Amino acid sequence: MKRLFWLGVGVVAGVALSRKATETARQATPAGIAANLGDAMRELAGAVGSFGAEVRAGMSEREQELNDFVEDRAGLPSRSQGRHAAVRRARRAEG
Repeated sequence: MKRLFWLGVGVVAGVALSRKATETARQATPAGIAANLGDAMRELAGAVGSFGAEVRAGMSEREQELNDFVEDRAGLPSRSQGRHAAVRRARRAEG
């Protein structure tokens, strides 16, 4: 019974090591290296794309904050109150 158990353990270990060695050998081939490089490039492109989207969102948010600040300081109504009305009033005051 002990021998049968150890034989089973040996078979399982042999199969596991064989699969691991086959996978490692496949990754060392030019096709495997190209696949790994392609995956890395796709991951990098995705990261750069998300970074760009976050930067654009931050810029838009900051631009809105600055516009609100300038409008508050100048006494102009905010964009939600009607920017065109403020422009018309300014033109009437000039003319």
